[in-house]
Formats: sequence, C-alpha cells, structure tokens
Amino acid sequence: MAAGVRSDAEVVASVLGGRRDDYAALVERYQARLYRYALGMVHEPATAADLVQDTFVRAYTRLGSCHDPARFGAWLFSVLRNRCRDHLREHRRRDVPLDAEGRYEYRGAGPAEHAERAELVRLVGRALQALPQQQREAFLLKHVEDLSYEEMSELLGARIGALKMRVARAREGIRAALSGTGFGAPEEEGDAAAGQPSLRWTRWQHSAEATNDEA
Repeated sequence: MAAGVRSDAEVVASVLGGRRDDYAALVERYQARLYRYALGMVHEPATAADLVQDTFVRAYTRLGSCHDPARFGAWLFSVLRNRCRDHLREHRRRDVPLDAEGRYEYRGAGPAEHAERAELVRLVGRALQALPQQQREAFLLKHVEDLSYEEMSELLGARIGALKMRVARAREGIRAALSGTGFGAPEEEGDAAAGQPSLRWTRWQHSAEATNDEA
C-alpha cells in the first residue's frame, strides 16, 4: 500500500464509523477489476455494469457483515461472483447477443486496429461463453486479472490442482475456437511462449479495459 493511501480495513472502519462518503474510495479502488470479471462472465457491457453497481450497493448495505475488513476485496468479489451466478442461472444463455458485440468502441486506434480488436473481442467472447462456468471463471482470474493460483484458491475455495486443470482446459477450448483465425490463446508458465500471453491476447485485455472506461 502506497504511503498516504488508507488500507481497505481503515476505509471500512471509517464508513462503519459514520463517514459514509468514504465508501467512494472503495468503489474507485475495485470497480475496474470487478467490471472486467463481470464482463468476461456475462459478455454484455450494460449487464456487467449493472451487476457491478448492484454489488457495490449490496456490499455497502451489508458492510457490517464483512468480518475481516483487511480482506474486503475478496469479500466484495464473492458478492459479485454470486450475482453473476444468479444472472447466468436466470438467463442460461450461451450465445453472445449481436447487439452486445457492437457496443465495443476503442479510442486512439486506426480503422485496421479497431477492426482487429473488435474481431478478437467477438471471437474470444464467443469462446469464453461456450466454456463451462468454472473454466471461464478460472481463466478470467488467471489471464485477465493475473492472479496467482494461491490467490485464486483463496477466492474460490478450490484446490490449486483443480484450478490449474480448469485453466488448462479453458485454454484448450479457446485455442480450439480460435484455431485458424490468426489469434492465439495465452500460454501457461513454462510453455514454449515463455509464459507470456500473445500480443493479440494482450490487446484484447486492453480492449476490455477501454470498454470499461467508456461504460
């Protein structure tokens, strides 16, 4: 934590102590990460934004039930995770809506790069939505949020070995879906690509972040 920046526990204590406006600091701290996760799970920008907003509202009204404020981020993530699961159970949609694909816009890119990014977002989005929910979730946390397997295990309550298997199967599924398109899925640590995601995959991550900025 940088000097002068209050920890999650300090902000939570301040909010519970009556300084309600301080909650905005937690929103600013976590909204981008939560949005990326939600967008990857539901692949609908407006729905992802709604789920994140609802998560912050629910977390605020239940802040007193966060028994370990030092782990506020993990607790907040669990609230969003449950909201995404509820949404997916309610809608049971595996196909990506066409109107959702058209909402991606990128600033500072020429027409060719804009088209390439849009196509990659579309292809990866379809591939992600075709994955089983547990694989999709593990893949997003590993390759989009860049969490370690230890962090993922703590968040999801799953064994590291099981999480590695989910990520590996997700990569296989995405690689198969992208086969012949010119786009590649990320490699695992120690793979031939020296553990680095492909340039085009990195661009997809940046594209998702740009979408969040515009949402």
